[in-house]
Amino acid sequence: MTETGSLRGKTLIISGGSRGIGEAVAIRAARDGANIALLAKTAEPHPKLPGTIYTAAAAIEEAGGRALPIVGDVRDDESVAGAVAQTVERFGGIDIVVNNASAIDLTATDDIPMKKYDLMQDINARGTFALSKAAIEHLRKSENPHILTFSPPVDLAPEWFDQVGAAYTVSKFGMTILTLGFARELAADGIAANTLWPRTSIATAAVRNLLSEEMLRGARSADIMSDAAYAVLTKPAAEFTGRCLIDDDVLAAEGITDFEPYRAEPGTGPLELDFWMRWPDRSPGR
Repeated sequence: MTETGSLRGKTLIISGGSRGIGEAVAIRAARDGANIALLAKTAEPHPKLPGTIYTAAAAIEEAGGRALPIVGDVRDDESVAGAVAQTVERFGGIDIVVNNASAIDLTATDDIPMKKYDLMQDINARGTFALSKAAIEHLRKSENPHILTFSPPVDLAPEWFDQVGAAYTVSKFGMTILTLGFARELAADGIAANTLWPRTSIATAAVRNLLSEEMLRGARSADIMSDAAYAVLTKPAAEFTGRCLIDDDVLAAEGITDFEPYRAEPGTGPLELDFWMRWPDRSPGR
């Protein structure tokens, strides 16, 4: 079903939305007049990464939405519960949960410190569970409730472990498995739960610090994820749930065939596939 509606008046709570994909999703929703609560740790500027939770909130307001910046940590249960409570107090409820916060370390098993392993599990899988769980009672009261988690389809092909360590893999696949569980458990409540993942590298500020200029020409902007997320979040929740979605597949289903405007840098170089991604049978827009 490709019909989309609007997020006007809807309330979103987004984890880790101070920059990058989370901020892009928030601003896209704000253009409809949505209410957005941001739960993130970035209260002070990072020396290498622009943006804080407050600059993101200002961008949301400028785009036409209402923002509630909440400095907190998705790893902390009291922080999560407090963020949900503040969101409900300010906006009257919660319609959408976006699990965007994530930590990444691709180090192989024999070299990764257990501290890094625990960090990824706590932010990625546990954080997704904690925020979603805390919001369920409020989602049940929404007319079109969604949980959207930024994690990949589960692909157990062994060659992926040559690129991505087992520690990061289990944390991201854990987010997906939890979301599929939510979809089944919450189906009777009409709460949708889906995952969304980029086909290609996305040129967020953090990624720009890691990629060469040549590799950046093979990345797309965060706008492709925000447009795809918008398409998902405006669909009827009771009918569109339990899916592992890819950004350009979502937009292709909406009738978009030209993906060149989503390139992060002008150029004709080949696009860089993200982890666990392969090209679909269709070729236009690659």
